Amino acid sequence: MTEKWSQEVTEKSVSLELEDGVFSLDDPREIARSLKRSAEQSDRRKGTPLQSAMSMLTFYINRAGDNLSAKQRNKLEAAKIELRALFAKEPADS
Repeated sequence: MTEKWSQEVTEKSVSLELEDGVFSLDDPREIARSLKRSAEQSDRRKGTPLQSAMSMLTFYINRAGDNLSAKQRNKLEAAKIELRALFAKEPADS
């Protein structure tokens, strides 16, 4: 096995089908939008779309650990804020 298990989970998650290169996008809002789309389209997730999207983002940040530059980490942390904001704009019953 040449890949780490965490890389395989990130790339081939059974709960979300992520768009290619989602975590390398430059705009935190675009990262959040992509994760939101993936979570809403998934019929295999266990939690709410927000929970699934946030879990994948947090998993990626945690597994990348020290390999993330400060700039990348800040961008991904900003994507968390954007993700919460995108889901907050929806009606509560959706």
